[in-house]
Amino acid sequence: MPKFSKHKWLWLSALAIGLDQASKLAVDKSFSLYESMAVMPFFNLTYVHNTGAAFSFLSEAGGWQRWFFAALAIVMSTIMTIWLTRLKENETLLAVSLSLILGGAMGNLIDRLAYGYVIDFLDVYYGTYHWPAFNIADSAITIGVALMLVESFKSQEKKA
Repeated sequence: MPKFSKHKWLWLSALAIGLDQASKLAVDKSFSLYESMAVMPFFNLTYVHNTGAAFSFLSEAGGWQRWFFAALAIVMSTIMTIWLTRLKENETLLAVSLSLILGGAMGNLIDRLAYGYVIDFLDVYYGTYHWPAFNIADSAITIGVALMLVESFKSQEKKA
């Protein structure tokens, strides 16, 4: 039986990075900043720059946040990569969740380092309430965290 590859889920991180960067480049080439296109009655493509973190947290902080969030992404990505290499073969759901979070973190890190902001463009809304715009990297992180929560509940059930 072949030995378990400790890096076998990194293809998922690479896929998340690739889809994220390709979609951001397409939006950047096709839209002007703040331009919006209705797609469905609850969803627009809207091109924005986010200099902060989630929900534009610290977006008006004066520029230092670019380097703070970049450093944080590098530290967390290093921790997740090490964690991935230490997983057991049967920890598949955790490997998938870490790989998605890692890919999302790296996708947004590329933007921060290249542009000084993150390109967001997915705009979900209900009536006049708009969820803050987000991107593929943010979606990968969110799905990864949700899967990690599912894994933690499954682990708790096994212990009980």
